[in-house]
Amino acid sequence: MSTSLPTDSSLPGEHFEVRQTSSDDDYHPDPSKSIPLSQPRQALLDDVLALYSCQPTRRRVERYAPDCVYDDQFVYANDRYKMAGQWFALPKLFRESKNESYQVVKNDPLLIQFKNEQTWTFPGGIKSTTINALVSLSLDPDSADSDFPQIKYHKDQANCKDYSHTGAGFAFKKWQADKVAGQMDSDDVQYFKKDDREEYREDVRKYDSGTADAPKKDF
Repeated sequence: MSTSLPTDSSLPGEHFEVRQTSSDDDYHPDPSKSIPLSQPRQALLDDVLALYSCQPTRRRVERYAPDCVYDDQFVYANDRYKMAGQWFALPKLFRESKNESYQVVKNDPLLIQFKNEQTWTFPGGIKSTTINALVSLSLDPDSADSDFPQIKYHKDQANCKDYSHTGAGFAFKKWQADKVAGQMDSDDVQYFKKDDREEYREDVRKYDSGTADAPKKDF
């Protein structure tokens, strides 16, 4: 079933959030069941996987619309400048990040969803952790069918619940995303300073819980 998303590209990223819960936390990918993508969409996915794998470039960050939102268990970044700060910070925080496998589970006109398995190795190689997650990429309507599709809302869910965007945990993940880009001595990050604009952001959508307004889906 197709997911209903706005078709007006002028709306800020907050409008493009996809909410869902799952019956379990099993987001382990099965590549043999992955849905094939068109060449432009596969290139988009390849760029996103490269970003996850500590290989940021300006062109890869430009896969996000200027008014994008990135939302996961550690980060809430609500414009491309903040998003650039997060991607370019990853190689400083991790020795390595390796994509183990992925499985595309949905390819709608304005939404790509995939299960992702990523292994993160901390500095010194003293510890690694492997995380399976469901990644939802809500696409910019004006570019969704172009040679360079862009992302309006990127959500990464590592368990069966969605995010409420409330409480101390959310306050911290938004605070750090608000601060990191401005504190980085990086020409690549500051290149996106032009995207630090109030008109690109709206109030955070808050929910009563991680299951509120989040229908259960089978992935």
